Amino acid sequence: MNPHSIKKNGRAILVACAALALAACASPPPPKEQMAVANSAVDQATGNAAEAPAELSTARDKLTRANAAMARQDYVAARQLADEAAADAALAQATARSARASRALAEVRQSIQQLQAQLNRS
Repeated sequence: MNPHSIKKNGRAILVACAALALAACASPPPPKEQMAVANSAVDQATGNAAEAPAELSTARDKLTRANAAMARQDYVAARQLADEAAADAALAQATARSARASRALAEVRQSIQQLQAQLNRS
């Protein structure tokens, strides 16, 4: 091997390493889809504010933090917070459904007790 070919190979390796380093530093794409899903989930859960206030508050807080992360182009944090906000919004909806079902069950039980009392009087 002559010194010229060693120098040429060294440059090729250096260029390849630089390209790999740049590729490793590339930031992930903005999580636009996750942000849209989170916004929609929080909007849908807003109707359940009275029945699941803590869960909805957590979802809104995480969505606010996700928007802030998007603004500073921290897409990894934005994606994670958006996913968490969507999950918390789903939890708010499930909690609200559970509360409504519990109330309905209590009403049915009360009606049954009233009917039984009427039957016992007859």
